[in-house]
Amino acid sequence: MNDEVEVICPSCSPKIEVMHDVLKSGQNPVVECQECGDVHPTTIEKPKVVVVKVIISKEDESFTCMNHMSSDDIVTVDDEIIVDDGESDEVYPIIVTSIESGDRRLGVADAAKIDTIWGRAIDEVVVKIAIHQGKSTKPLEKRVPGGQEFIVGEKGTAGREEYRITKIKIRDGSLVSQKGMAVEAKDIKRVFAEEVKHRGWGEGKTAWSDRGRDSSHSWGSKKGNGERWSSKRDESGSSWSSRKKERY
Repeated sequence: MNDEVEVICPSCSPKIEVMHDVLKSGQNPVVECQECGDVHPTTIEKPKVVVVKVIISKEDESFTCMNHMSSDDIVTVDDEIIVDDGESDEVYPIIVTSIESGDRRLGVADAAKIDTIWGRAIDEVVVKIAIHQGKSTKPLEKRVPGGQEFIVGEKGTAGREEYRITKIKIRDGSLVSQKGMAVEAKDIKRVFAEEVKHRGWGEGKTAWSDRGRDSSHSWGSKKGNGERWSSKRDESGSSWSSRKKERY
């Protein structure tokens, strides 16, 4: 399969670049226009490497990285990209939250035209959880991988607290409350949950426990008279005699 490239076509599109198939690469490339079929030589500009400043927010702090990108890379708000910081040699997966070009904020732009990318780290995130406990609400935080799912209706733990998720607020402001719906931690604004309570040992009654209690009481009453059942041989020693009662 031939490579494709966007260049002007002298026959059908001399001002606007259109898609061409590359028939011959190298110093003197030859291409075929996908619009009209014209075959002609052209100049293919190789993309340059540009360095773009990226400001990453992680929890309550922000830090700056310098990311190497191809000049023809297209970046869009809400994209997930990998920032490979050449200075610190650290790699950060982020969600793009804003793109700055000159004095404008854009929703999409070529890397060559971007001054600054603003993003939120998603390799590890802190999820805020509000657990409803009767008349009060207990706020907790849980650190998890950005891709971990929280599912409405399922149980979870945070520290020593066990909870059941009732709804999830997403970062775009919407609310998920349908049982079984899952949201990844990186997209969560807050989790709302109810406390899961467990019965203490011995709480509650069952037919089995009541029967066992009555049985033990009855057995104890038999033993309380200081008597026990015993077996003795008769004087001849040849056979067992009938059981008799004797005192301790």
